[in-house]
Amino acid sequence: MTELSDTRALVTGAGHGIGRAIALGLAEGGADVVVHYGSSADPAAETVTMIEKLGRRAVAVQADVTDSAQVDRMVAEAVGFLGGLDVLVCNAGHLIGRVPVAEMSDEHYRRVVDVNLGATFWTCRAAIEHLRASNRARIITMASLAAHNGGGPGSVLYAAAKAGIRGFTKGLAKELGPAGITVNAVAPGYIAETAFHATFSTPEAQQNMIKNTPIGRAGRVEDVAAAVRYLASAEAGYITGTTLDIDGGTWPR
Repeated sequence: MTELSDTRALVTGAGHGIGRAIALGLAEGGADVVVHYGSSADPAAETVTMIEKLGRRAVAVQADVTDSAQVDRMVAEAVGFLGGLDVLVCNAGHLIGRVPVAEMSDEHYRRVVDVNLGATFWTCRAAIEHLRASNRARIITMASLAAHNGGGPGSVLYAAAKAGIRGFTKGLAKELGPAGITVNAVAPGYIAETAFHATFSTPEAQQNMIKNTPIGRAGRVEDVAAAVRYLASAEAGYITGTTLDIDGGTWPR
């Protein structure tokens, strides 16, 4: 198993689902973790308790990741708790709703872009100076299968924002490479039993996604967490600017 002893990590959107699995995976490897949440404190507190039971330090920090001032405060609080920062996982994101482009309001456009691409940008910007002080700094962003295939019905803008994260990741990897900071993305396909698909995908659509997955099963949150844990490790030190597809072979086809 990948060794992350005494690594200091911040995971956004870590109260549940993929974010929680990532936080737990890092803690299992030996990391102390700051658990960011947007609005629901109880699940984040549960994540903290689960991490503490693994023998690692953890704290929950609230912030609206679409507000750059709150993001700056979140990162400062994380660094204060951890005593520094080695790993940043920009997991927070949201589809918001399925809306065709012809029916999309300016408000919806701004919300989708801000909570996905904007949040990733603001969080990385706030964390870079702290990561420069680490001798093992890692940034992992959250793209999506939608960035490859345009997404499902009513998710054109979400797909575009996730594609933007892929481009941002490649560019930031070039920018921060001389400082020894690696920057990579993961791009999950259909990951079952998450709030995302429970909210936005019908049972029929979910079964169809499994049917169209070459490996023949739905993804699990642990599949994503394992990939992030590897990218956060010393073993991944020569990997940067890449997007790791975690989709059971769905893309390309």
